[in-house]
Amino acid sequence: MRKKPVITIDGPAGAGKSTIGRLLADWLSFIYLDTGALYRAVAYDLTSKGFTGREEELRALCRGMQVRLNNRVGQLHVFVGGEDVTAKIRTESIGLLASTISAIPLVRDLLLSVQRDIAKEGGVVAEGRDMGTVVFPDAEIKFYLDASIRERSDRRYHELLRRGEGVALRDVESDILLRDRKDSERPISPLIVPPDAMVIDSTDKAISEVVDIMKGVIDRCRTSHMRGMDPP
Repeated sequence: MRKKPVITIDGPAGAGKSTIGRLLADWLSFIYLDTGALYRAVAYDLTSKGFTGREEELRALCRGMQVRLNNRVGQLHVFVGGEDVTAKIRTESIGLLASTISAIPLVRDLLLSVQRDIAKEGGVVAEGRDMGTVVFPDAEIKFYLDASIRERSDRRYHELLRRGEGVALRDVESDILLRDRKDSERPISPLIVPPDAMVIDSTDKAISEVVDIMKGVIDRCRTSHMRGMDPP
């Protein structure tokens, strides 16, 4: 039995999983596990090695690849080997490649043990596409966070603008629709709602509202004698 619970947040791109996952992890003093960053890190490394998109190349390119997460003073850093790639993996092209390779068993196997090892003692808020269904099917608390395609596209568009990236809203929406299709139609670990998850639509909700809803669920679990949930 884990000393502390695992909390999962699944959902499509742009639903707010990363922001809300970090806030919950800070509130609980838990580890924040951004699984999307792991797949982006693999995609970045493959790109730097000249990956052309052929699956037969993957085994050689992934051989010896080491991907890890490191929380430094509350900030999540992603490493491939000894390189900190945190600031290099947030482009749209890397995101699309990450979505593509996440359907490949070799890549999923590479990262599954990384994710489970981080959470073996519990005390983790894990967000991604299959956290509550495949990676942590026994998680004590599960959420599924969603929002309309228009809302998710708008959020992503403004996020990219803040980074100084010149993008068109219609292109961002097209990329998100493509990613949605890849995530939901892939034969391995598709994006689905875990049957035991609480579904939250964040379309018309502020971040603080969503976090308060989740805190309420966690508090109710705490009163049901779940151990290790007390925030600082």
